[in-house]
Amino acid sequence: MGAFMKWRILVLSAFLCLAACGDDDSDFATRPDGEDLSSSVSPKSSDGETSVSSSSSTKDVVLSSSEGSSESKSSSSEEAESSSSKVTEPVKGTLTDSRDGQTYKTVTVGKQTWMAENLNYQTANSYCYNDNASNCTKYGRLYTWAAAMDSAGTWSTNGKGCGYGKTCSPTYPVRGVCPEGWHLPTQTEWNTLFTAVGGSSTAGEVLKSTSGWNSSGNGSDTYSFSALPAGNRGNNGGFDYEGIYALFWSSTENNSNNAYNMYLYYYYGDADLSNRIKDYGFSVRCVKD
Repeated sequence: MGAFMKWRILVLSAFLCLAACGDDDSDFATRPDGEDLSSSVSPKSSDGETSVSSSSSTKDVVLSSSEGSSESKSSSSEEAESSSSKVTEPVKGTLTDSRDGQTYKTVTVGKQTWMAENLNYQTANSYCYNDNASNCTKYGRLYTWAAAMDSAGTWSTNGKGCGYGKTCSPTYPVRGVCPEGWHLPTQTEWNTLFTAVGGSSTAGEVLKSTSGWNSSGNGSDTYSFSALPAGNRGNNGGFDYEGIYALFWSSTENNSNNAYNMYLYYYYGDADLSNRIKDYGFSVRCVKD
C-alpha cells in the first residue's frame, strides 16, 4: 500500500474516534434534571462516610445528598407536629371529704390532680345559687374569698385573717375550705393547668362541661374537668350569670379589696384570670397537695 493511502486511513480513523467521543458527552449534558440519581450513591460504609461510584459526577452526589436532607427534615417536622397535637390523657379518681362524707370526682391533668366537681362543703359565708338547695347539689356552693381562704382559721392558719378590706400574707399552700390534703389553687397553679391543656386561648373549650351552658356554649370536656356555669353571688346578695359564667377563686390576693379568680364564659373558648371583689361568691375547685 502506498504512503498516500496509509495517511488517508489514519485521518479517517481519527475523525471517527472524535465523533464517537462527542456523542457520549452530548448524552450526559442533556440528562433530565428530574432523573433518579440514587443509583450513583452506594450505602454508607462502616466509618460513616458515603461512598460514590466512579461513574458519578460531583453534581450527582450533591443533588442526592440535598434530597436526602430534605426528606429527613420533612419527616422530623411531621413527627414534631404529631407529637405536639397529642392530648394528655386525664386520669380519673375520687375524693371523699372526711368532714361530711361527700365524695367528689377528681382528675389528674399533667402533674396536677384537681377536683372535677365544685366544692359543696357548707360553712359560714357560703351559698346555694338563688338560695335554692337543689343548686348546691347541681353546682356546689358559692364562697366569699374569706370563706374560701378559711379566714377564721378553722382548718389551718395559713389563710387566717384574709378577707375583704385587709391585706394579708398567707403561707402557701393555703388549705382554706378544702378537704385535708388539698388546697385552694394559686394564680400560678391555674396557669399551670392552662398550659397542660394546650394554653389559655383554648382552655375554656376543653375544660367546660358538655351541657348546661347558654346558647350552645358547651365545651368538649376533653380533660374531664367538667366546669359548670354556676354563676355568682354579688356582694349585694343577688345572684347572676347562671349558664353564662363559671368563676373560681384562687388564693392569690391582688389588694385589700380584690383577689384573683379564674373564669370561663359561655361565648368564648378561652380561659382567663382576673381580680374581683373579695365579697363576691364564687365556686371553689381544690387541687391536691
